[in-house]
Amino acid sequence: MSTTQLSGSSPATRLLPAGAALVGAALAFTSLYLAAGALTPLLVVYRSRWDFSPLLLTVAFAVYAIGFLAAALTLGSLSDRLGRRPVLIAALVVQLASNLMFLFATGIGWVIAGRVVQGVASGAATSAFTAVLVELAPAHRKRLGPILGSVGLTGGLAVGSLLAGLAIQLTSSADAIVFVVLSALTIAGGLAVFTIPETISRKPGALRSMIPEVAIPSAARTEFRAAAPVVAAVWMLAGLSGGLAPSMIHSVFHLDSGLLDGFAGFIAPAVSVVVGLSFAGVRPRAATAIGIYASIIGSLGIISGAAAGSLPIMFIGQAIAGLGFGAAFTGSLRLIIPLVAADQRAGVVAGIYVVSYVGLGVPVVIAGQLTDVVGVVPTVGWYSAVVVLLALLSRGAQQRLERRATDV
Repeated sequence: MSTTQLSGSSPATRLLPAGAALVGAALAFTSLYLAAGALTPLLVVYRSRWDFSPLLLTVAFAVYAIGFLAAALTLGSLSDRLGRRPVLIAALVVQLASNLMFLFATGIGWVIAGRVVQGVASGAATSAFTAVLVELAPAHRKRLGPILGSVGLTGGLAVGSLLAGLAIQLTSSADAIVFVVLSALTIAGGLAVFTIPETISRKPGALRSMIPEVAIPSAARTEFRAAAPVVAAVWMLAGLSGGLAPSMIHSVFHLDSGLLDGFAGFIAPAVSVVVGLSFAGVRPRAATAIGIYASIIGSLGIISGAAAGSLPIMFIGQAIAGLGFGAAFTGSLRLIIPLVAADQRAGVVAGIYVVSYVGLGVPVVIAGQLTDVVGVVPTVGWYSAVVVLLALLSRGAQQRLERRATDV
């Protein structure tokens, strides 16, 4: 049986042609991250509507990471056992539930709960979507699968933020419009997934696969330790762009613009996706080094813009930070993953998830608490200083590995 045939399965008339199946899966995957990105400027709207503290704003942003990490660690391998389609359809149903929670939210508590549910949907679906995009890609163009996955994830975050910001700028019911549209996209994505071919056969061991496995084999530990600080740093910068930058448009620059709020969440992931794709031919060690330096320059640009009251400088800093993310994160993955056997990769990826999403969530919540105490600009200054320190630690470790390789 072909790997693109359904196992056990539905009639062939239910299946999309190969090209349409790939496009449908890619659009369904993108819809998850469009929704995640849309919350970036909408959180500022909710704060104005319900008058809650900066801490609750950053909590509402960061709890997505809790839901994502919990689901990724427990459900990330489930599609290898049950099949891709059941897991993806279930995840999209959960995503639809989160959209409806936002649509009918009456307070920040609903938004926080919806963000957790949204994170669970994305965490459960990301590994399965990444796998199915590779499996549905034509045999002679297998690189198309990872490219669509990268664009869908990071590009979805960027476009979701920008379009939500545009809706805020042009309408008085932006949240209702955004989540009605996103709910329709999620339903369309579910229908697309329902009609794509199943790409693997069901296997036993589904419950066992839900036991979290975080393990870094000895062959990859040195490289993992060298990369971990900059991985945390670039995800901290992602948290800064998504969790703090849109509210800074109002609190630091005193501008009331939904479009600028959306652009503040758009610029870093947009640059990141372009860099991630264009750096495919750059040696991973060199790409990581470029990303480290870019994350340092970007963080300094963000705090310089905030301190000087210059929004263009902050945006330039965010763009450079996006370059750092795209180069350093993809370079780190390319340094670590080839060092381990195929049956060890799940544990290594889980370890990378932990570092990434702790870096995304925890610092931005601490920053939200500090803004009430010391103010926004000093908080961003300390935040940037931690990013620079982590990046320098990683660069030192990378240089030691380079010298070791030269000596050998």
